[in-house]
Amino acid sequence: MELTRRDALAALAAVGATVGGGVLAGRHDPPRADAASDAGSGSAAEPTLSTDLLDLLDAAAEVVYPSGVDGRRTFVETYVLGRTENRPVYREGLQEAAAQLDAVARDWRGQPYADLDADVRDKLLRDLGVETAEPVADGTITERIRFYVVNDLLFAFYSSATGGRLVGIENPIGHPGGIESYQRASMSSSSTERSGGTNER
Repeated sequence: MELTRRDALAALAAVGATVGGGVLAGRHDPPRADAASDAGSGSAAEPTLSTDLLDLLDAAAEVVYPSGVDGRRTFVETYVLGRTENRPVYREGLQEAAAQLDAVARDWRGQPYADLDADVRDKLLRDLGVETAEPVADGTITERIRFYVVNDLLFAFYSSATGGRLVGIENPIGHPGGIESYQRASMSSSSTERSGGTNER
């Protein structure tokens, strides 16, 4: 099954993101990560996200999402750009958490997080304790990675009808029973689906 831009827009609606009306209606493409400032008007455009950051988030999504998901990059990029639009405090928190995860990967594994093999990325998150950490925006490194990276990616995934069906949730966020389904979701269950296993924690 394929995650689509429409799925990402549905996830943004579920989280209450106030993205431009044209984007939510699907009439325009979302802002690009490398969008330039509006030099003609003399005013800077909304601060954008680097390609490196989006690469890291896509790499994390590959770990926490089930295998066999097509369209992941477009889904992640659309969701993250919309999620951070007009939210400078959240955007800075996300950038800091991602930078900390990347720094750990370089220190422990000698490579950027996005360049590691998927299994190594998964193990690194587990070695950091992200699987069992509480999501806390201003907490420890592990808690911030859980909050800004893992939890938000999982929320986006489970908020879409496509993502919900992929992991056997019939009622994702925005549909009857969805919030209860998401509250039962975890990084470990997603990784189990990704690896084809059937055991639950």
